[in-house]
Amino acid sequence: HKQLSFLPASMYTEIQWERPDSGNILSHPDYIDGNPDLIKPKKLLNPVKASKSHQELHRELLMNHKRGLGVESKPELQRVLEHRRRNQLIRQKKEEEEAKKLQSPFEKELLKRHQRLDQLEKEQEKQEDHAPEFIKVKENLRRTSMVTGDEKAA
Repeated sequence: HKQLSFLPASMYTEIQWERPDSGNILSHPDYIDGNPDLIKPKKLLNPVKASKSHQELHRELLMNHKRGLGVESKPELQRVLEHRRRNQLIRQKKEEEEAKKLQSPFEKELLKRHQRLDQLEKEQEKQEDHAPEFIKVKENLRRTSMVTGDEKAA
């Protein structure tokens, strides 16, 4: 008889009794009843919030906010990476300049000759451009006649 005295009189009173806060709009799911055969769903993790990079960024933003730094100032990691890149570029340029300075005399001579040949080719092209057109045509005819003569001999 005592067991029946603390049971609710209707289903409605049982629902009211389970709700601790009346401001909650969501209804209680059916799986809370405690049926051991049911698989209880777990709340899915937000992949963005679960990622390490997001957590580190959030932590850094909180630290900057506590220190009073603005969002515009660069984070320490970004500053260090930019500094390394800058130093690496400077080092690369210095190495290239040293490599140019340490060229052997033979390589220097080859470069000079190559430059001279380029200049001579440019001068010849300029002279050919200034030559009258009938001379150009005559040279082309000579070349074609030589080629056809060689082909006939072969």
